This record gives sequence, structure tokens and C-alpha cells, in this order.
Amino acid sequence: MAAQKRHRMAKTLAALALTAGILAGCASPSTVTAPPPPPQAPVVAAPPPVVVAPPPAPVATAAPMPQDDKVRVALLLPLSGASATIGQSMLDAAQMALFDLGDDKFVLMPRDSKGEPAAAAAAAKGAIDEGASLILGPLFAPQASAVKPVAAQAGRPVPVVSFSSDWNVAGGGLWVLGFQPQEQVRRVVNMAAGRGALRFGLLAPSTPYGDATLKALTEAAAAVGGQVTRVERYAPGTPDMTSVVRRLSNYDGRKAALASERSRLHGSGDAESQTALRRLSNADTFGEMPFDAVLIAEGGTKLREIASLFPFFDIDPAPGRLLGTGLWDEGGLGREPALIGGWYAAPPSEGRQAFEQRFQQLYGYKPHRLATLAYDATALAAVLAKAGGRDGFDQAALTNPNGFAGVEGIFRLLPAGVSERGLAVMEVTRTGSNLVDPAPTSFQPTPSS
Repeated sequence: MAAQKRHRMAKTLAALALTAGILAGCASPSTVTAPPPPPQAPVVAAPPPVVVAPPPAPVATAAPMPQDDKVRVALLLPLSGASATIGQSMLDAAQMALFDLGDDKFVLMPRDSKGEPAAAAAAAKGAIDEGASLILGPLFAPQASAVKPVAAQAGRPVPVVSFSSDWNVAGGGLWVLGFQPQEQVRRVVNMAAGRGALRFGLLAPSTPYGDATLKALTEAAAAVGGQVTRVERYAPGTPDMTSVVRRLSNYDGRKAALASERSRLHGSGDAESQTALRRLSNADTFGEMPFDAVLIAEGGTKLREIASLFPFFDIDPAPGRLLGTGLWDEGGLGREPALIGGWYAAPPSEGRQAFEQRFQQLYGYKPHRLATLAYDATALAAVLAKAGGRDGFDQAALTNPNGFAGVEGIFRLLPAGVSERGLAVMEVTRTGSNLVDPAPTSFQPTPSS
């Protein structure tokens, strides 16, 4: 009881801005008219054929709402199966937000998605039948895809704020709250361009994530007047990245250019040429790199493996030359010397650190990295419910352009179904990371000076 009291009295981590909206009415179901029977052939002594009208198309029937003033919000998480540990951590985080910002009328309805599409769809259907006005979750894209049509056929608006980061499932009443590479790429490219980088390279796996990163980099580079000048893709699980990094750096071309330059200087014979020749005595390559900065769409062990090859192919890891996505937002990257000075975009760390400390005090273990998503989503739902009750989850309220302030900085849900965050730019150091450029605190444009 003492821990619960302390928990109830704890200072709220997220102060969320909101806009009350008016719930749109449901459209009337369309009527299906049976086609006329085909003309009858004149057959003597034969009964006329029987024409059976096709059954009417199924019409979504609005699930009944409980006759009380409670606001019910479903929370779909993998509470059993392979991802149960993640699900439990996210459920505990949601309970924190419930104590912080919920009131007696707010009812959180945890349901087990089991990490399976069919189970997630069944859980969503059951929650809607019990009166849920909003669905938070599920965690993974296949389950979100299965839940989306269930919510759409509820007969009344039931928005879905999933924890997936897969933008392909976004839209049609479903938002993805997970961290996405597009905004991370834009943020770090803008920062690099401000320091003079306009030619960008990319090293990315041949996956949907790599595809999205390439598209985002191409668009972000064009927006700052730059271009993508070098792209190397590779199959996931490629055991040896040596040839990939070699091609990325144009090592063979630059090595051939060195031999040509040495030959030219040697043939000149003048003192100036001999001085230049001596300067090249320890060089491995000659000429510019094929990019000013290169984005590496990897994290973890694979990222460190790739970076360790850069010195062998004469890629200078100057500050701002190596760029990363949110996959770089992990400890220990500085143990690989080639990554020191690299930049990546990530949510501001202060709020997350405070959240993790409080979580550990309450539950006795460190939360999963995604637990903040569950806290912010539940906090958002609780505050919107206070303002608008069951009608507080319409699109106008959910997509308030001013956004909301959560554990990991500001965020907002966009009409297209994706989310946008205010990100900081961090630099990898030997012992961790340093702030290069702070995250914005508002989505309002800054007045030009």
C-alpha cells in the first residue's frame, strides 16, 4: 500500500495538450437490391425456374454501449507467448499512466493479443463488444493489420493507436505510435546539411526498413538542396560486409587514382611535385570520398561490425560524417572507435531516464525500451477522456496539430495515420553520447529572426 500511495502521489511525467472534438456520426448502411430474374425460355410443361435473390451484404451493427458513464479503453498486448516479457513491461507502464492521469470514470481493459493476428482480432472484437471506445495496441504490424478491419466494422468509431512502427498499416482509423525511420532521417540530414554536407551515402539492408530509409534519405537530401550519391544494399544476415564497405567507399577507384597521381608527380621532377609525392607516401587512396556523410541503417552488433571496416577502406569518421537512425540509440557504441563522432536522431533522454528510474522503484526491474509507448498512449487516452468522455477520441482530438508532451518529448498523430516526434541529435562518444542539438519543445514554427 505504501508503494501504491507513493505511486499515486508521484509527479506526472507527461503534461498533454489536447483539443476536444465532436464524434462524427455513423453513415447509414446501404441497401442491396436483388437483381431481376432472367427472362424465361418458352418450355412446354416445365415449371418456371426459381430465382433466388442473393443474400444482402453484411451490414456493420454498432456494438451496444454500456449504460453508464465509464470511458473504456482497450489495451492489446502480448501477455503470453514469445513476447510476453515485453507485453508485461508495457502493461506495467500503462498502469503507471492510469494512476497518474486516470480518474474513476476511466477504465483500462488489458487484453492478451498473444502476439498472433487471430488472437489480436478476437481480443479487439471482445473489447468493442464490451464498450471500448478506443484501442491501444497491438504491438506488432501483423496483429495491427488484423485489428484494423475489426475496428472499422464496429458500427461506431473505434480508433486504434497501435504500438507498431510499420507505417504500411497506418491510416483508415489506425495510427502507428512506434518510432519510425523517416523522421529520424530527416532530422539528422538537416543537421548534417547545416554543417555543409550535401552529398549523402547510404548503407542499408535489403528490407522494408532499408527501403524506407533510402526513400527518406532521398527526399531529405533533396529538401536541403543535396543528393544521394552512393547507395549500397545487402541481404540481411550477410556474414562478411567487407566487399560492401569496399564498394561504398569506392576504394578501388581511389586507390587507382593514388597510383596515377604518384606516377604523375614522379614524372614531373620539380621540387613542388617531389614534396607532394612525399606527402602521399603513407596514403592508401587519393581523391574525395563519394559522399560528405553516410547514413548507416543498422544497429547493435551489425553496426559495430560495419564501422570496424571503415578505417581499412580509408573512410574518415570525422564528426558528422557517419549518420544513424534510432537504431543507434543504445549504450556501448563508443566501444567501436570508428563510431565515435557519429550522429543519430533520437527522442530526448531526460524524460525516459526519469521514467525508467521510477518504473524500477515501483516494479523492481528495468522497463523494456518500448514501455514508454504504452505510458504515453495511456496518458493520452486518459486526458482526452477527461475532456470529452466517450466522444473524446475523434480525429480532431487525436490529431491536434499542437501535439502532446510525453515521456520522450513532444509527439503528435498525423491525419495519415503516422506519428511525428520532436527529436534531438546525439553524438557517439567513448563513454556514451553527447547532445549536439536539442529536441524541439513545440511543433509551432520558430519565427525567423
